[in-house]
Amino acid sequence: MDNTWSLLNGAMKARDAPRGLRRGTVRRVARFARPHWRRLGFFLVLTVVGAVLAVSTPLLAGRVVNAIVAGGAVATVVWLALAIAGLAIADAALGLAERWQSARIGEGLIYDLRRAVYEHVQRMPIAFFTRTRTGALVSRLNNDVIGAQRTFTATLSGLVTNVIQLVLSLAVMLTLSWQVTLLALVLLPVFVLPARRIGRRMADLQRESAEVNASMTTQMTERFSAPGATLVKLFGRPRVEADEFGARAGRVRDIGVRTAMLTRWFMTSLTLVSALAQALVYGLGGWLALRGEIAAGTVVALALLLTRLYTPLTALANVRVDVMTALVSFERVFEVLDLEPMIRERPDPRALPSGGVSVEFSDVRFSYPSAERFSLASLEEVSTLDSRGGEEVLHGVSFRAEPGQMVALVGSSGAGKSTIASLVPRLYDVDSGSVRLSGVDVRDLSFETLRRTVGVVTQDGHLFHDTIRANLAYAAPEAGDAEIWHALERARLAELVRSLPDGLDTVIGERGYRLSGGERQRLTIARLLLAQPRVVVLDEATAHLDSESEAAVGEALTDALAGRTALVIAHRLSTIRAAEQILVVEEGRVVEQGTHEQLLAAGGRYAELYRTQFSEQAPSAA
Repeated sequence: MDNTWSLLNGAMKARDAPRGLRRGTVRRVARFARPHWRRLGFFLVLTVVGAVLAVSTPLLAGRVVNAIVAGGAVATVVWLALAIAGLAIADAALGLAERWQSARIGEGLIYDLRRAVYEHVQRMPIAFFTRTRTGALVSRLNNDVIGAQRTFTATLSGLVTNVIQLVLSLAVMLTLSWQVTLLALVLLPVFVLPARRIGRRMADLQRESAEVNASMTTQMTERFSAPGATLVKLFGRPRVEADEFGARAGRVRDIGVRTAMLTRWFMTSLTLVSALAQALVYGLGGWLALRGEIAAGTVVALALLLTRLYTPLTALANVRVDVMTALVSFERVFEVLDLEPMIRERPDPRALPSGGVSVEFSDVRFSYPSAERFSLASLEEVSTLDSRGGEEVLHGVSFRAEPGQMVALVGSSGAGKSTIASLVPRLYDVDSGSVRLSGVDVRDLSFETLRRTVGVVTQDGHLFHDTIRANLAYAAPEAGDAEIWHALERARLAELVRSLPDGLDTVIGERGYRLSGGERQRLTIARLLLAQPRVVVLDEATAHLDSESEAAVGEALTDALAGRTALVIAHRLSTIRAAEQILVVEEGRVVEQGTHEQLLAAGGRYAELYRTQFSEQAPSAA
């Protein structure tokens, strides 16, 4: 049954077999697998021994029959039976040892590949994650890595085992009776062709099933998230959603029924062909035995060896498909590893002076990179990558924030404020000019120094589906409970956390959706306080909060910014009026610069923004 299914699976893959590989893929696979060569060599030895044992058992069975027919000694039959039993025990033990080695090699390779891809992906720029479909990337870490692992376990061991079994079985069968062997080979096309024919039909069904399943997964992923479920409820479409899902699930059900029937037809036909082949062997072999040309035991041995002949032949017929398919999985993994990280750490990073940190932009010009520099069409699930990009969005931006000073960025949506903020923690690198912290270019600092120095709070500060403690400790793993509670006190969140049944061990849900918007934002501020950065970047941290939440977050921010250099993007008047310096950014340029009073008196773009965007808040802020 297992061998029949393997044959069907190989025939299905033949339909979509890759036509070629990039040059050097096999060499890269060999280099990647080098740490596992010793175990791999031992594994192959076990495989060869197992193949020899598989051929030896039919020969011993034939000798038992000959001994019985010839009226031989009982002791001879008993010893042969014991030998067969011994081979069975040895084969079982060998199978366990082979499986152990296979698991060690396969799981070790999966670990190496997954870790390499995971570490590499984390070095990719933010633009990579804004374009890549998460599911496609996760698939590389799961499906493709496992497919690559099969190269060294199932495919490689199957190739070696089948070649050894085929050579030994064919040699032994030809030695026993060349007539019966040739007859068995004549029936081989009848054995293989059904697999090819049904395999093509199965491949079409499997492809359609995969597409429908992917569609169901996408629907579940989007609708089961908190925002998606809210949207469905708000527009009152649960019945429509259920019907759409039911239609897809029904198609999967129908495909499953057809697949089950095709599989059964396939197995039945191959069982029938195998039985006919066995009948021919017994018929011709029995006729030869009755004529005295071969022994009766030889007929039995030939019949048993027949299965050792057909199975390897049919498997080897698809060996190129198996090997190529496994290597394509490696190639897809290498595709990700070959993406060059755009942000690299210097081998000899500079140190940052102690004390307060200044932030200085000097004639900074920047353009977002085009997709071909950091992305793959297959990860975006598009036919061709978007060719847009490369247009300059910052044009000679220059300013300086002194240590402990707050600088606010205001301007129209899309003016370049968030782009400026993203250059400070080096989420991107400038095209020309420089961004310096205390006179040191951020490109000359180590990643560790940069992350320790610059803290960022965005308008949708991300939180993991984990406990409050874990989310806070992510910024400072060495922090104890006392430090965590102190950060919560400063973020005006300690009272709420104490009221929760599990306190710091409360799980806050995906993206922190079990908390309100203001509570989530204060938790991200507490995380920032725990990290104790010397430079803080606030990217519209209070943009979508109500007045009460804004007031609570504002108090937390006042504490968070005390004594720190701050770069603040905000539309809230209270935050902007508190800044020592306000920069008005329009179309990637700083068009005005000064204090709140100076800019109002100038009557320029800031004064216009003040009248249109902030006039309603002016009385309360005065």
